[in-house]
Amino acid sequence: MARQSGFGHSNPAFDRNPAFSGHSSYAAAAPAMSAADLQSMYDAPSAGPVQTQRMTLDDVVVKCAIVFGALFVAAGVTFFVLPESTAAGLALPGLLVGLVLGLVISFKQSTNPALILSYAVAEGLFLGAISRFFDAAYDGIVAQAVLGTLAAAGAMLFVFSTGRLRATPKFTKVLLTAGLAYVGIALVNLVLRLTGVLDGWGFYGAGPLGLLLCAAGVALASFFLILDFDFIQRGIQNGAPARYSWFAAAGLLMTLVWLYVEMLRLLAILRGDE
Repeated sequence: MARQSGFGHSNPAFDRNPAFSGHSSYAAAAPAMSAADLQSMYDAPSAGPVQTQRMTLDDVVVKCAIVFGALFVAAGVTFFVLPESTAAGLALPGLLVGLVLGLVISFKQSTNPALILSYAVAEGLFLGAISRFFDAAYDGIVAQAVLGTLAAAGAMLFVFSTGRLRATPKFTKVLLTAGLAYVGIALVNLVLRLTGVLDGWGFYGAGPLGLLLCAAGVALASFFLILDFDFIQRGIQNGAPARYSWFAAAGLLMTLVWLYVEMLRLLAILRGDE
C-alpha cells in the first residue's frame, strides 16, 4: 500500500501547495494597492461559487464517507459474495493496482475523484480477499482487527484533538525516517517472497522477528494518522480549494488500510498456536 509521499512540514506533496504550508495561507495579506486598483476591485462582479469554495471539515467528512463506502462495498463483495477461489485470486491484483494508484495519487497530488475511488475499490478487493483468508484460519480475527484499527484511530484522534501530540518538525522527521525504513523492509520481503527466496510470510512469519515487525507496523501506521489529521487541519485553516478534500480522504484511507493490515497480521501471529 502506498503511503503519501513526503509531508509538508510533514508532506512535500502538500508543502508545494500554499494551502498546506505551515507558514503561508490563501488568506495572506496582499501587497498595497492604489486607489485605482481598489476601485477596479469594487466594480468587479462578485465571485462565483467556484472561486469562493474552500475546503471545510464537512467536505472532508463527506469525501471520506464516499471513499470508505467504495472500499467497504468492494471488500464486502469479495468477502461475502464471490466464490472463495475467485476472491483469493483478487488479492495480488488488488494489492498491485492499489500500490500503483496510491503512488500516482500521492506524487501527482491528484484530486481526481475517479482515480481516488478506483484506488479505494482496488484496496477493497485486496482487503476483502486477505480478510477472508485470515478469517478462515482464525475465527473472528477480522472483527478483532477492525475493532483494533478503530481503537487505534480513535486514540490518535483524541491525542491530536487535545493537543497532546502534534506533527512537529522533529516528530515528523523521526516518523518519516522510520516509515521509509519500514517500507524498504516490506518491499524487500515482498520481492523475496515473489521470487521464492522466502516462503510463507517471509520476515513477517510467526516468530520474534515477525512479531516485532508487525508491532512496529501498527505503531507507525497509528502515528502516521497524526500527520493525516495535521494535513486536514492545515488545509482547512489555510483555505485550501475544496477539491483537496478528495486528496485528504485518500491519504486517510491509505493510512487506515495500512493500519488494518498490520493489525490483522499482528493478531494472526499472536493467535498462531490456535
